Amino acid sequence: VQLQASGGGLVQAGGSLRLSCAASGLSSRYTVAWFRQAPGKEREFVATTDWIAARYTDSVKGRFTCSRDTVKNTVYLQMNSLKPEDTAVYYCAASRRVLHGTSPLDYDIWGQGTLVTVSS
Repeated sequence: VQLQASGGGLVQAGGSLRLSCAASGLSSRYTVAWFRQAPGKEREFVATTDWIAARYTDSVKGRFTCSRDTVKNTVYLQMNSLKPEDTAVYYCAASRRVLHGTSPLDYDIWGQGTLVTVSS
């Protein structure tokens, strides 16, 4: 399985971005998640989805939507009402071991990351 994240960029506060995670060789057995890492901080959980439901960290609930396109084998993170504190490198990750895991240790496969910068 390989993951390719894209869609990052520079946006003003209140704006929107959609991140994509294109997966090759990904089956329905995998949970896919988004994490982010701001400069000087640890990598933190953002959202995760299987084929049925999505879960989010509290700070993005109501603003971010994680979805999965089974035909394109792509997972999306739609980010609305962006805030400067959302600035980070965003990573997608996949796991067969843990369902809806929220720790980076739960995930074995990682994409390369895409930078999101939100200006105030």
